Amino acid sequence: MGILKSVLGFLFGKDPQIFDERGNVRHNFPEKKWTDWDQRIRQNPDYDWRKHTGSELGQKSKPPTKQ
Repeated sequence: MGILKSVLGFLFGKDPQIFDERGNVRHNFPEKKWTDWDQRIRQNPDYDWRKHTGSELGQKSKPPTKQ
């Protein structure tokens, strides 16, 4: 079965390992990597996507509405 699986993987590609059983994206990173990422965002406001000026939440004023 290992040879057949290898050949099929070569011909059709391997299944991505980023999906959980529900089909949601879930990256299998170690817990330390997730913790470091979370701390970086909380400690440095430059990394906070919610305050980025390109986001709706980060804009200082609302753009003009179309009429």
